[in-house]
Amino acid sequence: QVQLQESGPGLVKPSQTLSLTCTVSGGSITSTYYSWNWIRQPPGKGLEWIGTIAYGGDTYYSPSLKSRTSISRDTSKNQFTLQLSSVTPEDTAVYYCARGGALNYYTYAFGRWGQGTRITVSS
Repeated sequence: QVQLQESGPGLVKPSQTLSLTCTVSGGSITSTYYSWNWIRQPPGKGLEWIGTIAYGGDTYYSPSLKSRTSISRDTSKNQFTLQLSSVTPEDTAVYYCARGGALNYYTYAFGRWGQGTRITVSS
């Protein structure tokens, strides 16, 4: 029943900060034991995990992006956000938010995804 929807600016200029919001409905971002993630896919390339905020508020980031990434949440709005600073054209991608959870004892999965929002970094 949970649904996720990304919102973003579409176009961002190099050196600016990209800010995206994921709005969650049908479930709470504080519900145990889920995580709330940002994932992106550059054109013609595979998926790249950016980072996550867990149900209790702990954050974790991809080592390659950690220095530029901040994930936060607003529990009153049931939203979580991504801020990616100092963007370059290499940050052009479709950005997704997704819910993560244990599929079984051995497997962790991103089981619910938003539709994605296309971000182009260009001057």
